[in-house]
Amino acid sequence: MLQNSWLYLITDNALLKGRDIIVTLSRAIAAGVDIIQYRDKDASDREFLETGTEIKNLTERKKALFIVNDRVDLAIQLDSDGIHLGQEDMSVGEARRLLGKDKIIGISTHSIAQLYEAAKKDVDYISIGPIFGTSIKPDYNAIGLEPLRIAANEIKIPFVAIGGINESNLDTVVSAGAKRIAVVRAILSSEDTFLATKKLADKLR
Repeated sequence: MLQNSWLYLITDNALLKGRDIIVTLSRAIAAGVDIIQYRDKDASDREFLETGTEIKNLTERKKALFIVNDRVDLAIQLDSDGIHLGQEDMSVGEARRLLGKDKIIGISTHSIAQLYEAAKKDVDYISIGPIFGTSIKPDYNAIGLEPLRIAANEIKIPFVAIGGINESNLDTVVSAGAKRIAVVRAILSSEDTFLATKKLADKLR
């Protein structure tokens, strides 16, 4: 289900600037995005479910994976492929109990200590970052490339690099051992979603 190399896109309504989310995500998937994480902290449950249903239908048609951010209850209602948990969210054990063994569970880590702790949990992938400074997560300091080197050499669970990654610095991230990257601004801030995605996908692979 989780192939060796992924390009993982996290949604952000503010960056869409009025563009249609489904059209934008469709172009991104067509150009090489493998996983869509639906993240919307401001939507009501009803709004989240409405948009989430559209994204689920899109990812099913386009053979991409659909991950819900934080909300295990809504992930269950949407029957998403999985859930992404932050450090302050529901425990991995409880999420696994509710979702079952066949759903994907990912967890965010922001330090080497958290990386090692996450590697002991029943997760399918570990997010590591922010690698570089990013306005998407202004409260988190950049942790640099060293955690990626450690993960590549010591961690058996798939890991994804996140945080300030774009076309200009992707080579350094890959050189540090990352085969999977997650982005927000690098795709959603671009005027040409397809072209921006394709450049990242081609470099990653």
